[in-house]
Amino acid sequence: MADASARPTIDGLVVVDKPSEWTSHDVVGRMRRLAGTRKVGHAGTLDPMATGVLILGIGRATRLLGYLAAHDKDYDATIRLGQRTVTDDADGEVVGGARAGEVAEADVLAAVPSFVGEIEQVPSAVSAIKVDGVRSYTRVRAGENVELPARKVTVSTFAVVGFRRPADDLIDVDVSVTCSSGTYIRALARDLGEVLGIGGHLTALRRTRIGGVDVSQAHTLDQLAADLTVLPLADAVRSAFPTRTVTGDDAVGVRNGRPLAIAGESGPTGIFDTEGQVLALMEPRGDALRVLVGFSAG
Repeated sequence: MADASARPTIDGLVVVDKPSEWTSHDVVGRMRRLAGTRKVGHAGTLDPMATGVLILGIGRATRLLGYLAAHDKDYDATIRLGQRTVTDDADGEVVGGARAGEVAEADVLAAVPSFVGEIEQVPSAVSAIKVDGVRSYTRVRAGENVELPARKVTVSTFAVVGFRRPADDLIDVDVSVTCSSGTYIRALARDLGEVLGIGGHLTALRRTRIGGVDVSQAHTLDQLAADLTVLPLADAVRSAFPTRTVTGDDAVGVRNGRPLAIAGESGPTGIFDTEGQVLALMEPRGDALRVLVGFSAG
C-alpha cells in the first residue's frame, strides 16, 4: 500500500463497494487512513447489512456530497414475508408475523404496484433521522417508543424478480427498486408485509446506483488499499451534473461568488473556466444562477 503520509492533497470522489457488516462511518474511517486526511465524508448512508455503492468525497469534493446524495438510487433487495422485526431488517429481533404458506405469488404481485409512484412512507424507527436533536435509533435502543411522521417519497420502479420459499411459513421475494432520496427499502419490506397481513422485513440489500454512478465503477476496500482510485474533482462534477464554461468577467465573477446570467439551466450546474478548472456548482434562483458550492479556494 502507498504511504498515505506522503500523498499530496486529494480532491475527488471515491466509489466504494461497501462490504456487509461495515457501517458507512467505518468506511469513512478507513478512507481517512488511506487518503491521509480527515476531510472525508459520504453521500447517502448504507445500513451495516447492506452492500454496494457508497460515494466518498475527499478534500473539496466533500462539498458535493449533499447534492450527490439527493440523486435517485437503484437497489437490489430480498424481502422475507411472514416475519416482522424491530428494525424492519434481518439485524433486528423477530417480533411477530403470520404464516405465509397461504399467500400466493400472485398475491404479492398484486400488492407491489400500490407502492409505485409518489407515496407516503413512514421511515423505520431504527433510523438516523433526528427527533429533537437525537437520532431515532438512539431513542429506540434506549427503550423509547418512537413514531416518525410519514414523508413523501417517489418509487419509480418496484419490480419482483424472484420468489423462494425457505420454509413453509416464509416467502423470500427478490426485488429491484428505483427510488428517490429518502426512501427506506426496509420500510417498503415492512409495508408490503403489512398489506399482505403477514409482516415482512429486509434480509439483503445492495445499492447498485446513485445518480450517474453505478456499481461497475465501485472498488472494494482491499482494491483501494492497493491502488487508491480517485475521480478528480472536475471529473466528478462533470459526471454528476450538467456543465457550462464561462470566460472573462463571468469567470472572475463566479470565482468571487457573484451570480451569473441564466443560459437555459434548470438545476444544479457545474461551472468551468476555459482551462477546465471547476469554479462552482450553481443553480437557478430567481432571475440568475447563484453559487451553491464554490471551488476556487482550496
